[in-house]
Amino acid sequence: MRKPMQHTITVLVENKPGVLARVSGLFARRGFNIESLAVSITDDPTISRMTIVVTGDDSVLDQINKQTNKLIDVIKVIDYSEVPIVERELAMIKVAAEPARRAEIMQIVDIFQAKIIDISETTFTIEVTGSTEKVDAIERLLAPFGIREVVRTGKIAMARGATTAIDQVNSG
Repeated sequence: MRKPMQHTITVLVENKPGVLARVSGLFARRGFNIESLAVSITDDPTISRMTIVVTGDDSVLDQINKQTNKLIDVIKVIDYSEVPIVERELAMIKVAAEPARRAEIMQIVDIFQAKIIDISETTFTIEVTGSTEKVDAIERLLAPFGIREVVRTGKIAMARGATTAIDQVNSG
């Protein structure tokens, strides 16, 4: 039996109310937990792009992709499982920053090419962008200082090279 695989999927949809609920509802009805979801308008204001990360069996997920493609307002479903992609995630991490330990935190921030975007008397708020693994790693290293709050965007992704999602819509 094959181990369930993580799938990164882009769903191009018409930019209309209710589309997100219909697409995410389909995944929920099929028993797939959405691990990450990022939605934004594209360079075309009539189209939104959903990046969804789920883990599941390839054959069942293939059926979900086909069913998602049939939903009203869905323009195209692109499963990046077999495609080289560029992916990033953004996180803001608020960490306790006692004056005596600030230099240590700043070293970690520097090593990860992150930024301190807010400072208070007792905390730093750090912005980090990168792979999910990079964000997980800096979060682990900051944990001993006392993480007060974390906000993560979820993964965004696109195919490497010149091909775009819109090219894939136009090619069939």
